[in-house]
Amino acid sequence: MEVNNKYIRFDWAVKRMLRDKANFAVLEGLITVLLGEKITISEILESEGNQESASDKFNRVDIKAINSKGEIIIVEVQLTRQLYYLQRMLYGVSKAITEHIQIGDKYDNVKKVYSINILYFDLGQGKDYLYHGRTVFTGVHTGDQLKVNTRERNEITLCAPENVFPEYYIIRVNEFNDIAKTPLEEWLDYLKNNRIKDNTTTPGLREARERLLYMTMDDKDRRAYDSHMDDIMVQNDVLDTAKMEGIEEGRAEGRAEGRVEGLKEGRVEGLKEGRAEGRAEGRAEGHAEGRAEGLKEGLKEGLKEGRAEGIAEAQKSFVKNLHAMGLPVADIQRATGLSEQDIEDLLRE
Repeated sequence: MEVNNKYIRFDWAVKRMLRDKANFAVLEGLITVLLGEKITISEILESEGNQESASDKFNRVDIKAINSKGEIIIVEVQLTRQLYYLQRMLYGVSKAITEHIQIGDKYDNVKKVYSINILYFDLGQGKDYLYHGRTVFTGVHTGDQLKVNTRERNEITLCAPENVFPEYYIIRVNEFNDIAKTPLEEWLDYLKNNRIKDNTTTPGLREARERLLYMTMDDKDRRAYDSHMDDIMVQNDVLDTAKMEGIEEGRAEGRAEGRVEGLKEGRVEGLKEGRAEGRAEGRAEGHAEGRAEGLKEGLKEGLKEGRAEGIAEAQKSFVKNLHAMGLPVADIQRATGLSEQDIEDLLRE
């Protein structure tokens, strides 16, 4: 891009230029494209982003306006990561509502609020560069959307909750990588790359081409803008370095934790497998030892029983031989030490 066609960043324009009524058309164009209806700004309200502070260059800028329908529109540009950004969005909307209603006012004085958030950091998971959130009440069993009775111009009409509750738009600038063909894409191209087509007809960008040119700024504003851009570059470099260091530290810690967990898991698995193998080997050895001891004891008992049976047979044969020789039972008793009954039993076998 030629220097003569260098456009001012949108965050700087919000901070320094778009509060001027002569430049309302730029902001009106962005909001018109997002909401899909013609928006006219009636006035710019005081907001936190209107205040000058040394931290602005690392933080955010915002602008709060009222349109011709009395609705409040908050446009915020956030340059750096914020962990609880959704809660911040909710707080900003809640604060805008309560600031514009007084104690004792009727509830119909509550203003509809639009929160438009232009983010230059990764908010979380999501594939799109534009997200829209609004409140609807859906029947749990029927799936229909609730509409409530309200009074408008002395008539009772039905009103959808989304026409009352705040609406949120999140623009994830860094996720836009398309060729600008639609008005919304042209706005994203400007927000991300500071590019505006020469022949654009997109609301707001026509005016931006004329009023947000770098070369049209006076020397003081140009020096301030250059300093702002330098600060952003330094800030982004610091954040990128911190991110890379964090990734490397995370990898190192992950490897260390992995080793510790691996050793721990290895010990547990080793003990488990060792117990299982020990039980299996113990059973096998027990069976083998049991067989050996059984054989040993069996032989021992067999010998003992064999001896006893052999002695009994020899005794029986001896008694029968003595009886065959004609010896009386009394003499056989004296010779063998057996009782009369034992001798008679052996002789009967």
